[in-house]
Amino acid sequence: MKILSRRLALGGLAAAPLAMPGLIRAQTTSKPVRLGLLSDMGGPYRDIGGPGNRYAAELAVADFGGSVLGRPIEVLQADDQNKPDVSSSIARQWLDDGVDAVADGAASSAGLAIQEVAREKKRPYLITGPATSDMTGKQCSPYGVHFAYDTYALSHGTGTALAKNGGDSWFFITADYAFGYALERDASAAVKAAGGKVLGAVRAPLGTADFSSFLIQAQASGAKVIGFANAGTDLQNCIKQSAEFGLTKNGVKVATLLMAINDINSLGQKVCEGLVYTDSFYWDLNDGTRAFAKRWGEKFGGMVPGLLHAANYCAANHWLKAVKAAGTTDADAVVAKMKATPVNDFYNKDVKVREDGRVMHVMHLWQVKPVAQAKSKYDFCDQLAMIPPAEAWRPLSEGGCPLVKA
Repeated sequence: MKILSRRLALGGLAAAPLAMPGLIRAQTTSKPVRLGLLSDMGGPYRDIGGPGNRYAAELAVADFGGSVLGRPIEVLQADDQNKPDVSSSIARQWLDDGVDAVADGAASSAGLAIQEVAREKKRPYLITGPATSDMTGKQCSPYGVHFAYDTYALSHGTGTALAKNGGDSWFFITADYAFGYALERDASAAVKAAGGKVLGAVRAPLGTADFSSFLIQAQASGAKVIGFANAGTDLQNCIKQSAEFGLTKNGVKVATLLMAINDINSLGQKVCEGLVYTDSFYWDLNDGTRAFAKRWGEKFGGMVPGLLHAANYCAANHWLKAVKAAGTTDADAVVAKMKATPVNDFYNKDVKVREDGRVMHVMHLWQVKPVAQAKSKYDFCDQLAMIPPAEAWRPLSEGGCPLVKA
């Protein structure tokens, strides 16, 4: 109990407002409208989310004017350690203390736990970190809205493209928890639908440092494609060690099913050259994404943001618009407005929110370009294809969400 109390106290300290130029704060004594982010602050997903997620949400608050319904807006953040018990405990205390909505969630197992607490407490959950497609499938919630990727879209974009271009036999190295299972499941379905086959899989615990035994098993399978169903530092270790093993030199393709620009930056463009992945956001996509990247990067040493940072801006912005339109923070009214109103921001235009809570972004297939073709420091990728929403996301009828009418 003492450990939990200390953790929650540290979460409260993390909620101190960021110093940010141009942030407009309402001069009022009204109770703040509060958004709480449960994030990975020191684990494998820190760089792709972590402090950058909170700053992105703060940018959305600044752009919104700093207040809504005559009340100041406050963003909190705490470390959920990617653990379901920690996540649900902090979420429960926050919501009992009157926090109006929760966001992020990092690992899928943690996100599923947060979703259950938010359902019980009848508060919106703005899902960004968790990737499992179960968030809008069999475990969907009337209060959950999924703003970032999911395992269906990630795996179908990359898996289908590779399977149709000769990569018709696969072996998976899978993160041993909910996210990894869902990513392997959805990628396997995509490969088989494209006429390929799955030769096997191994499960690696979260936070694995040495993947050599898993890579040896994958290589021994004879598969043409080795799929990495993991993310963050686990994925980085897999990519680096597969390069050391010389897998691609032997004609094996490596499929990264959830890669972020932070991974490319950490490993180096040369190590990642040729890797293919699916994502809805890229910092150099258009004028709007470049402007956001410049603002966000001023806080993080010139680095460019990834999808989860953009998704947290998108989620906070859309939620605040719904609060204003509903004239209340009541969850039922606000979520109804969120689903009835298209998502519009610096990289989304008239994007639909489905009744299962899925935000129907356009997705893109990216490939890491050779270093010699890069025109600037973070010019990492070429766009191979644009995947329209109807093709990118799981059909509504196949998700099993109880909210969907037959």
